[in-house]
Amino acid sequence: MQKYLNIDHVSIEFPTPNGPFKAIDNINLTIDKGEFVSIIGHSGCGKSTVMNIVGGLYQATTGGVVLEGKEVNEPGPDRAIVFQNHSLFPWLTAYENVELAVKSVFKGKKSAKEMKQWIDHNIELVHMTHAKDKLPSEISGGMKQRIGIARALAMEPKVLLMDEPFGALDALTRAHLQDSLMEIQADLKNTVIMITHDVDEAVLLSDKIVMMTNGPSATIGEVLTIDLDRPRKRLELSDDVHYNHLRSEVIHFLHERHARKVA
Repeated sequence: MQKYLNIDHVSIEFPTPNGPFKAIDNINLTIDKGEFVSIIGHSGCGKSTVMNIVGGLYQATTGGVVLEGKEVNEPGPDRAIVFQNHSLFPWLTAYENVELAVKSVFKGKKSAKEMKQWIDHNIELVHMTHAKDKLPSEISGGMKQRIGIARALAMEPKVLLMDEPFGALDALTRAHLQDSLMEIQADLKNTVIMITHDVDEAVLLSDKIVMMTNGPSATIGEVLTIDLDRPRKRLELSDDVHYNHLRSEVIHFLHERHARKVA
């Protein structure tokens, strides 16, 4: 049976004055519909490069990406990206930022009334109804990121791509957004690929953690299945033996790879 998303023998080289630089080499990964997959590894291991190829922002030198039987060659609304920087338009309100994405995808497909209902629905999903008429300058960093997530979800993507979406936030805000993301994913059952440096975040949120080797020519070192029951409660998991075992496996992999790199 064909997998929902297939990253098939993907490698990419970038030109440099000293010749081609191979960032990633022979990445093979299949992702099922509705899976939450985190990609983790040291800086420079090609995590974001993999995500950008799936998003259609980069073209692989060899290999390719197939989503629901269709090869990915360019950006498209079926793959929405949430970056670490919220990337909201500062002159538009929170509502208008989401509205812009909805109109770009659903113009001619939904009526004005249906689009308004859809925008309100996605803003409500991220608990931002109270601030929908505020400008980005009038809301906090965490609230901006919630609107960024709402904008991405409103495009109704087949795959939600998240590049360290909570990396710039304080610990408490980050925890709140992680909990919100788990609620949203449980509700929508959407497919998510998230880049992260945070081991606890990866174990808490994921169905699978893809652990990358160090670059250049980085590849997948291990794929760890996170077989923890859902819904997941962070306070309960902190004392869970299996959770801590999974967490230790990721830390061991990262430390082992770092030790090799230093050596």
